[in-house]
Formats: sequence, C-alpha cells, structure tokens
Amino acid sequence: MHGQEVIYGHVSKANSIWDSCIFNNKVLAIFNGPHGYVSSSWYNHDNVSTWNYIAVHIYGTINLIDEDELKYSIRKLVNKYESRVKNPEYFENMSEYTMKQINGIVGFKIRIEEIQAAYKLSQNRNHEDYQNIVRELESSKLFGNTELANKMKR
Repeated sequence: MHGQEVIYGHVSKANSIWDSCIFNNKVLAIFNGPHGYVSSSWYNHDNVSTWNYIAVHIYGTINLIDEDELKYSIRKLVNKYESRVKNPEYFENMSEYTMKQINGIVGFKIRIEEIQAAYKLSQNRNHEDYQNIVRELESSKLFGNTELANKMKR
C-alpha cells in the first residue's frame, strides 16, 4: 500500500527469531518507556503498591528485506545517531570491516496495522499522593525512576 507506515529493524543471523518471520508474519512489537515500582508506603492512606509505565504496542505484518533495503535502513539509522556525536562515523565513510558486519544481520520491516499506546502514571491518585510518588521516584537510585518522575511531571 502506498503511504503505509513501516518500522525497519534488524537482528543477528545467530538469533533464531528471524526464522519465524518466514512462517508467521503477524507480529507484535513492544516499545517500553520508563517504568518503575510505586510503593504503597508513598501514599497518605492505606492502599496497594503498583507499577507505573509507558508502553506502545505495534501490531503488523513482518517481512524480511533484501540487502539494498537493509543498507538503506542501516544508513538512515547510523547517520541519524552519528550526527549527534563528537566525531561522527557516517555510513558512507564506514570501513570495509564495518561494512562486512552487515552480512551478520537479517533486516526486516513491519507494516503497521495497529498502534496501541498506554500509560499508567498514578493519574488516579490525589494531589498529595501524586507529589509524594514523584518525589520518591526522583530520590530513588533505581534505573529509570528519575526519567519516570520527569514524565509524570509533564
């Protein structure tokens, strides 16, 4: 279909997951945002602990792509992220050794059929509890909790 959105990706040829793309081409791709545990001790009343999260589920049809399309997707990926580093190594300037590494991956594209986005960020809590949760997440040393608190503040 013209204009249909797709997601490009790749996996190592050593990862057998790509094998299943040949036989079952309906997939679910899950993208997790920040998430973390919320202790019931952070509330000003008796309640249960929970988990806050942001997630996107993408349902679609997956197909393997040829070498030209794989190089196109790698070029876009590399050039996008290399543009943000101090001494970028753009795709066009990659060494022969680096280019040979492409032989070790399998490229795919997922034609998006449905997108489901969900979040649970304690939005059902009263103002005092909400502020306590944000404060506790900000002071936590657990990975991702500061980012989760920042998302809650937005």
